[in-house]
Amino acid sequence: MVKIVMRHSDLNQTLPREPTTIGLISPGQMGASIGAAALSTLSTNTRVIWAGDGRSDESHQRATKAGLTDCRTLDDMVQTADTILSVCPPHDAENLAQRVSDLGFDGLFVDCNAIAPEKSRRITKAFPQDHYVDGGIVGGPAWKAESGTVLYLSGKNAGTIAGIFADSPLHTHIISDAIGAASAMKMVFAAYTKGSTALLTAILGVAEKEGVRSVLEQQWGAEFTEQSHRRVTGNSAKAWRFTGEMREIADTFETAGLSGGFHNAAAEVFEQLAGFKDEPAEDIETLLLKLLAKP
Repeated sequence: MVKIVMRHSDLNQTLPREPTTIGLISPGQMGASIGAAALSTLSTNTRVIWAGDGRSDESHQRATKAGLTDCRTLDDMVQTADTILSVCPPHDAENLAQRVSDLGFDGLFVDCNAIAPEKSRRITKAFPQDHYVDGGIVGGPAWKAESGTVLYLSGKNAGTIAGIFADSPLHTHIISDAIGAASAMKMVFAAYTKGSTALLTAILGVAEKEGVRSVLEQQWGAEFTEQSHRRVTGNSAKAWRFTGEMREIADTFETAGLSGGFHNAAAEVFEQLAGFKDEPAEDIETLLLKLLAKP
């Protein structure tokens, strides 16, 4: 794993009022840990709220574990929160941001989602000037500082958000004032880490289909084969979420004048594995059966 040196910047402006109530959209596996990280460093008169109406029992359980307060509806969140952190699947990011804007939110909105930088630049137009911060999360859930999870930030008020997570399990790194920079960092990082996982998955699928997987794995050697199986099966439970992320990466490449074909294909690979959402594949044989099954 690449070691990343984190830094905080004191060059960024902050909003006139200190955040006392933080809204979180929403407490998925990552989001819940982000909310808990915020609570771990904030004063006792500060709380993290979420909109629990209509959400699953699993979401309520994660929110309770993280110490979040249920404000029931998004409208209540908008009326109460000084800062809103959006941590949701990428296909929901723009619509949720627009809903928050339409409800009249005038605080600081932080998009922490895996979205293309161009989409982030589009979202910022929904909010008052300098009331939007671009974010991108690299790593797994941030329950422990040792996990090394980093929230990359860009925008003129990125320093305000870095301050929220000072000395918390979530590390922050301010890239610049430019909206889109944090999203771009997320896209190019995941383009390799998750994109190469999709490639390995597809390679194993083709080898299985052609009856040469055992020969391929012999050529790879036991160590690399074991690592590949563990990586592919371990990520299968998150494949449903990676699909949208690969589409965002494809858009990022195309905006840069490069082909998005590879990552669109990676999205299709992950889409085939979406059925493992609740539990990862038990073994590589189970996964390949699902991958190669006809639609």
